[in-house]
Amino acid sequence: MQHTNTSIQLLGLVFLVCSIATQAKSQDSEATALTTATKWIKIDDFESSDTWEHWTLADTKNDTDPRVEHPQVTEVRSEEDRQNSYLIKKPAAEGVVGNRKALSYLELPVAVEVGETYTFYTRINVEYFPNNHVFGLSNLAPEEINLQDYNALEPSLRVTDKHESDGTQNDGTLMVRKNGGYARIFNEEASRTANPMQTNTWYEVWYVVNNERASKGGQSYDVYIRGGDEFPHQQCVYIGADFRMQRELPLIYFLTNCNTGPADAPYGNGGLRYDDLYMAAGVVLTAPPN
Repeated sequence: MQHTNTSIQLLGLVFLVCSIATQAKSQDSEATALTTATKWIKIDDFESSDTWEHWTLADTKNDTDPRVEHPQVTEVRSEEDRQNSYLIKKPAAEGVVGNRKALSYLELPVAVEVGETYTFYTRINVEYFPNNHVFGLSNLAPEEINLQDYNALEPSLRVTDKHESDGTQNDGTLMVRKNGGYARIFNEEASRTANPMQTNTWYEVWYVVNNERASKGGQSYDVYIRGGDEFPHQQCVYIGADFRMQRELPLIYFLTNCNTGPADAPYGNGGLRYDDLYMAAGVVLTAPPN
């Protein structure tokens, strides 16, 4: 794909800003490393027997035919080679299509008020492609989340290899929200966009969420990642991604959504695994103690 001069300049600007931000924030992280254990607040690590008492699952556009009630596959599973449980999210079982909005959401233990900055930590693992997943934070109550589905999200991260309506093909690279659409994350050290995510590989993702008003430079988020062959150590991969709706309200839910695609052009039912959901006030780029 050819790049315009504008896109090349933008790419270089993101690299520069990422580099400056990483240097500044790494100094802060090193200074606070000893108190990281007290900073992180657990959202869910899927090790508790009462996990499902707190999550809400909703299939709000269930066009499966023949009809399948509650088609999404959202369940806690265990890794065979270690004592660890995680959440897997799929829009439906294999061979089932038509579940267009498979929502799963959990109330945050602490609201991110307008004017505050919080860091969110999540481990993710792609089961296989093809798939279509997005996750992030919402500032809506459950009834509105169910009505708004994708538009219930504010800061969000997307994993998909589906074709877009304009014919372009996604490739499985992690994406952020930008300028009304999505943008691939960058590998600053390689001076290029990042590679597609590896399957069956855990990635650590930090997204630093600025819930200040847009007029004051907020309604934005920065992303850092570690994992796979491409990112053996933590890298800044995007600075200044956009909140989707910019409602300027407290962020109160962690929200995931996935989609089989329509029956005549399915996206695929590959799953996305989640584990170790945490949040911390301010900018915290160390990992939670687990």
